[in-house]
Amino acid sequence: SFHLKELMHAGLVTQEREGRNLIYRPCIARMNDLLAYLTAHCCQGAACEVTAAPGCTTC
Repeated sequence: SFHLKELMHAGLVTQEREGRNLIYRPCIARMNDLLAYLTAHCCQGAACEVTAAPGCTTC
């Protein structure tokens, strides 16, 4: 898949072959590093909160 290839290229997932299957696993340490960077540099140190867009309702 295109998306898995890009995540692998970024170092956020690893790929392992088991027979004919490819197993993808997350690289938790790299993901935590990315979240820390984004929180520090994009959210001014505050926890990033997801808010609903105006006019959207939740179930």
